[in-house]
Amino acid sequence: MKKLKILGDSMTNNLFKFILPIALTFSLTVASQLDSVLEVNKERTTAATTSQAKIDSTQIKTDKAATEYKSVSKQIEGLKVYNAQKRKQIKRQKERIVEIEKTMKYASVLQRQIPPLARRMHSGLDQFVKLDLPFNTGERTERLKFIKDALDNPTVSPAEKLRQVLEGFNIEAEYGRKIDTYKDTVLIDEQERDVNILRIGRLVLAYQTSDLDETGIWNKETNSWESLPGRYRGVVRDGISMAKKLKTVDMLELPIPAAEVVQ
Repeated sequence: MKKLKILGDSMTNNLFKFILPIALTFSLTVASQLDSVLEVNKERTTAATTSQAKIDSTQIKTDKAATEYKSVSKQIEGLKVYNAQKRKQIKRQKERIVEIEKTMKYASVLQRQIPPLARRMHSGLDQFVKLDLPFNTGERTERLKFIKDALDNPTVSPAEKLRQVLEGFNIEAEYGRKIDTYKDTVLIDEQERDVNILRIGRLVLAYQTSDLDETGIWNKETNSWESLPGRYRGVVRDGISMAKKLKTVDMLELPIPAAEVVQ
């Protein structure tokens, strides 16, 4: 019995000696494989992290590009509206150029016609003043001379010459719509007298001495001054006060020459 036991222990020892290297080899193999798995997993984790970083970077770039695209799209829409407006302006400018070209064709003709027209108008204005009531004679004569000098001046443009004549007509037209008074010297009974002149448009031209001693009116038929009856003394005096704005404008009863009949 003792011998069998010794034999059994010997077999056990031999079996242990056989299994132990195998177990150690298996353990080392498993450990090696586990390290490989862990290394692969680590590499995958690193790769995933890198990929996520690339994805995040790409997303940021995409968002930035989308924002820039929206901004550029708005600018493009604005430029489309701006260009449409400019096209309309250019079209209108081209039409205006055509109009100007047409006008310029007649400019030289008009420029030649203006000087003789201005001279004819000045001649008519001069004749009108001579036939009109003799008020503000010095001022009106000086204005006609000024216009004549402008017409004779070669450095004055045709447009300015015409403007000067038209201005003369405008001033003469204003005389017919106003009441005025001023001091002047008139010939009464072949004597020069200092008087106050009352002008009511172009209807009445009267005078009155400062002492109210004499009152008269211009007679267009005789082209001379005539005395008025004493009843007109107060009327002319009131008219002078109205012209000086010293009295409220009111009705005045004065003799008015009859209108001439055109033949």
